[in-house]
Amino acid sequence: MAYIPNDATGDALRRFIKNGSNLSELMEIDFFVAVPSKQKGNQVALEARALGFNASVEFDVENSDWTCYCTKTLIPEYLEVVKIEKQLSYIAKPHGGYTDGFGSFGNADTNERGKV
Repeated sequence: MAYIPNDATGDALRRFIKNGSNLSELMEIDFFVAVPSKQKGNQVALEARALGFNASVEFDVENSDWTCYCTKTLIPEYLEVVKIEKQLSYIAKPHGGYTDGFGSFGNADTNERGKV
């Protein structure tokens, strides 16, 4: 396994491993982009789709904020995840947005964990 630095991205990847995922296999990952409005989120989503992401914009009633979810299936290698975070930050910034982490249901054996 490749070296995983001690930072927020590395911590998230180590949690995937702890939960039974294999970082050398494909995994669907949702990258979160905080955006100031639905309109700005839709602009980010459009640009993310052009880069090969599935994208949707949702409002969180509890926190009163908008998020553009940018989803891609990839091998979650540290440098690739960091590259994607920078790429999404680049397209979000002109729209007042910023990357706000990522998450996944992982790729652990579905027989052990239920539907992934």
